[in-house]
Amino acid sequence: MKKIGITLLTAFVGGAIAVGGYKLIENQYTGNMSLEERQKVYFANNPVSVSSAGDVDFVQAAAVVTPAVVHIQTTYSSNNASRGQSGDPFEDMFRDFMTPRNRPRQPQMASGSGVIVTDDGYIVTNNHVVENASKIEIIMTDNRSYEAKIVGRDPNTDLALVKVNATGLPVVKIGNSDNVQVGEWVLAVGYPFTLNSTVTAGIVSAKGRSIGILGGQEEDSRYRNPDQPRVNTAIESFIQTDAAINRGNSGGALVNTRGELIGINAAIASQSGSYEGYGFAIPVNLAKKIMDDFIKYGSVKRGFVGVTFEELNASSAKEKGLKRINGLYVNSVVSGGGAAAAGIKEGDVLTKVDGNKIMSSADLQERVARLRPGDKVQLTYERGGSEKTATVTLKGEETVKNASTVSSKAIVDKLGASFTPVTNAQKQRFGISSGLVVSNIKAGGLLANYDIPNGTIITSINARAVSKVDDLREALGDSKNNSIRLEGVAPDGMKFRVIFPISE
Repeated sequence: MKKIGITLLTAFVGGAIAVGGYKLIENQYTGNMSLEERQKVYFANNPVSVSSAGDVDFVQAAAVVTPAVVHIQTTYSSNNASRGQSGDPFEDMFRDFMTPRNRPRQPQMASGSGVIVTDDGYIVTNNHVVENASKIEIIMTDNRSYEAKIVGRDPNTDLALVKVNATGLPVVKIGNSDNVQVGEWVLAVGYPFTLNSTVTAGIVSAKGRSIGILGGQEEDSRYRNPDQPRVNTAIESFIQTDAAINRGNSGGALVNTRGELIGINAAIASQSGSYEGYGFAIPVNLAKKIMDDFIKYGSVKRGFVGVTFEELNASSAKEKGLKRINGLYVNSVVSGGGAAAAGIKEGDVLTKVDGNKIMSSADLQERVARLRPGDKVQLTYERGGSEKTATVTLKGEETVKNASTVSSKAIVDKLGASFTPVTNAQKQRFGISSGLVVSNIKAGGLLANYDIPNGTIITSINARAVSKVDDLREALGDSKNNSIRLEGVAPDGMKFRVIFPISE
């Protein structure tokens, strides 16, 4: 009996020493861990048992997730408020259709949602929720309140990471958005209409959706490296769901029935500004990389393939004399970029990325957006009817610069902007067959002088349709009588025509 007692005591002491040592190591090295590693440590110590809902029971998943989805309340100074940022695109996207242009917008407060991803206070949300905020308050489901500071913002993915000074917080387990299936049950958790924590259910309606809402966003100079060139790299590859989400849900959690985070709710498609069955979330695999970059580097480290492209369909393939009707047609290859070094040429059709079929631009952009400069990606492309595979080493912004625009200095000097081809989603939305999206408008250029906003689509210049930057360059060469005739679609859908006088 004495032996048993000694054995038990020894086991207890040994276990205590092991746990104590583990905690010491955990505390010492947590700062160097990635989000994925931090989550493994957290859930090793705090196991969660939630079954997959074969009988469609969301009770366990909702109970696990709800405490770690927070209410974000933002306050704006008078200077920032005058810019009309409400903190939620569910209002901003449609307010232009309902608010007279001459009525000033002066919101003083706004709200959204956020998801706690580490127990020491890192919270992921949307960029537009915290953009321009002078104060960010985090309110937990138990009414605890903390002031948060911005760790980093990325308008190109509409993601932001904020931090509160707290420990022992509840955490949502990060899942794998690559494993999400169309038709799978999901929950949306957040704070719609400033209500308390709300859970709604639906299914995944689609994956890899691009809806054309991020192309015109500008990056705040306070949260970017001033030594890096400004590049238009908007990335849209949304998970679409019919789970009910509304104003205030921005930055909230989209989770599966196991209570795992698979997306960050970001936008809706609606004519009224309220729920109409179409919600969009940023895949968590992309969000995880962006958050890691913020924690490790303070900014996003983005790699580039070094091509411009357009999505193929039956009509565009016919115009180009191609038999293949899906994939990405390479319009141009950036000199010095990774694609050029790997042998990819203008006119090639990109068909796979890392062995996965490319059906839309989102398929390529989201995969590449998870990587950093120096990482490698396998691209399969078709040339002359045969497929080849190349390993492309991604380049950084300092090498590629305006890889997505490839706009010549002459065009930038005249119009003062950068240009990217319209997406299929934008074509369908505005009823157009081609065009170039305006971004990065520079003060003093013609577009700035005539109040042309970011997100405007130029459909023709000097009566010539434009679908790529080379078209734009050629059309500008046809300018007569020292003027440029420009036609297009404004961000609110209104078509317009304007004539710019130019000097020799």
